[in-house]
Amino acid sequence: MNLLRVSATLLLFVASFSSYAENCAFGCPTGASGQIIERPIYTLQNNANTKFTNWVAYKVTNQTIDGPSRSRYWRKDPDIASSQTLEPNDYTGAHATIGTDRGHQVPLASFSNTPHWLTTNYLSNITPQASGLNQGPWARLENAVRVLARTGQDVYVVTGPLHEWYFASLPGTTKQHSVPSGYFKVIIIDNNGWVESSAYIFSQNTARSADYCSYEVTGFTVEYRSGLDIMPNLPSYKEGAVLGQTGGLTSELGC
Repeated sequence: MNLLRVSATLLLFVASFSSYAENCAFGCPTGASGQIIERPIYTLQNNANTKFTNWVAYKVTNQTIDGPSRSRYWRKDPDIASSQTLEPNDYTGAHATIGTDRGHQVPLASFSNTPHWLTTNYLSNITPQASGLNQGPWARLENAVRVLARTGQDVYVVTGPLHEWYFASLPGTTKQHSVPSGYFKVIIIDNNGWVESSAYIFSQNTARSADYCSYEVTGFTVEYRSGLDIMPNLPSYKEGAVLGQTGGLTSELGC
């Protein structure tokens, strides 16, 4: 009986480790400093200076989506020190004053069918995102990823904030922080070594009615503006085709 229990525990550990490793396509991003948090449905790097993530990476499949309606119950990340992240009260008055939502980087809807959905509500995965962007082109692009996943295609995503100019400050906190000026999202598929991607950059001022398709850029542009190596283990001979041009997933994402 003890041997069976040990075997079951080992299998659970291996399954959990594999889940974490699979959050990132061709390695998790490099190029920034911060605390790495690994969870079954995403991996992120927290920035103690900005109080927000540098990047998050996750994989959407047809098994992770289309679960029951889930609540948005905001919580401080239990694995990050209070001095290095935000708490629910820090967002007090943000929507009324600077017009932002608590914007998910890893979307809750993409993991509503998993037992780990609540971890998407940790504030390490949240940023003050302009309501028009969050509820408009950003939400539509996230939905396009889920539409693609429903075909049976596993979809990797790396997303995160940009800090290129001053947008606003949260009125309800005295903690040092830096509200993002914009966001990037890189969407990747890998079918037995055939890799394709599309990348997007949005300003916080992007209109609610904007077509996300118009904001596609090259993966190299995202890397240049974010300072990150998005897929550090991608073979160098594939970089030009995958990151050096647009249109890799144009039709797959409804553009």
